[in-house]
Amino acid sequence: MSIVSVFCDIDDFSITFESQWHRQLICNTKKLPVLSKLSLSEIMTIIIYFHQSAFRNFKHYYQRLITPHKSDYFPNLVSCNRFVELMKQALIPLTMYLKSQCMGQPTGLSFIDSTPIVVCDNHRINNHKVFSEEAKRGKTSTGWKFGFKLHLIINHLGEILSFCLTTADTDDRKPVPDLVEELTGWLYGDKGYISEKLADWLHEKGLNLITKVRKKMKPKELKAFDKAMLRKRAVIESVNDQL
Repeated sequence: MSIVSVFCDIDDFSITFESQWHRQLICNTKKLPVLSKLSLSEIMTIIIYFHQSAFRNFKHYYQRLITPHKSDYFPNLVSCNRFVELMKQALIPLTMYLKSQCMGQPTGLSFIDSTPIVVCDNHRINNHKVFSEEAKRGKTSTGWKFGFKLHLIINHLGEILSFCLTTADTDDRKPVPDLVEELTGWLYGDKGYISEKLADWLHEKGLNLITKVRKKMKPKELKAFDKAMLRKRAVIESVNDQL
């Protein structure tokens, strides 16, 4: 999508969202909100367009693309440092925009997985201050990580159906009941979701959990279709990589 298309879509959303959001905010007379020349729609557009660009570093993206080449679209553009300060204002609107405008439709075939969101390198854990109280240590297939976990469910088309964020020490199976509230059909996951109790609960709900077995477990017979879908489950890794 072009930057104009992204802005138009977000601005249509913001017209409805901002008025409702401001009515729900709790006023704090001691600390007044910091006003910005940039509108919320513009801030969200710049953030989203970053993830559609080829840049991996936001500072380079802002200074080498937005400032020199896209300033005509944003007449009240601020400095990069100032924009970083404004980004936190867009967290809740971006979350609501994702939930209300960007989620896919259930197709009966779903894939579930989790991916670590690392706060810092393991060698710097003791000296790291950002999220020092919220982040936790957790073990993944690639070793120990310090930070959080993104739990994700997509359909077979690669569209996001549900997601949540937990600390890195959270068991992959714990948030499943909340993630699958509106899903039925078949759910394919890796070995981290093996649980007879969870599988029975999902089956009563109308959702069949299909996973591979661990090395020391008794092999179970799977239909050819389920075997093929377990191989296709790797598509969720591509979604995780983009996120």
